[in-house]
Amino acid sequence: MTDIIGEYKSMLESFFSVVKHQPGMLMVLGCSTSEVLGGRIGKAGAADLGEAIVAATIEACAGRGLHLAVQCCEHLNRALIVERETLELFGLDEVTVVPYPDAGGSAAAAAWRLFKSPAAIESVRADLGIDIGSTMIGMHMRPVAVPVRLDANTLGGAHVTFAYSRLKLIGGARARDE
Repeated sequence: MTDIIGEYKSMLESFFSVVKHQPGMLMVLGCSTSEVLGGRIGKAGAADLGEAIVAATIEACAGRGLHLAVQCCEHLNRALIVERETLELFGLDEVTVVPYPDAGGSAAAAAWRLFKSPAAIESVRADLGIDIGSTMIGMHMRPVAVPVRLDANTLGGAHVTFAYSRLKLIGGARARDE
């Protein structure tokens, strides 16, 4: 597992070196530990791996002044776990649920344990995103989500997609005033 976490930290550094980010932005993490371990999403989760990935992400976000939302699995309708401070700052609506590895996923359950004051929310519009194992974080990204191509795009057996959002391009050379 040490190798996987080392690779993940390297991927995080690469992502933050190429994407424009600033303190106060919100990042969403979706993670299938089953996929990282070479299994099928939702079938072979690993609590210790979820905890290590979330801890590394919390550390990377904290060092940059970013807020983190960790997505639950489909069994909890892809709800998210955030710090209560994030909920209040962004005016998010809290829902009642506590994720567990078999209902919410290993990463979300880890976030619930690792955050100082965790809260669950139903949705968010994040500026940045990390999708480990095709967990479908797009529903929690601001329009327009742009994938970031890194040299490394797999973590264990999971495909990893990094993304940022940009402002919508309205008008331009093809726009017409008719």
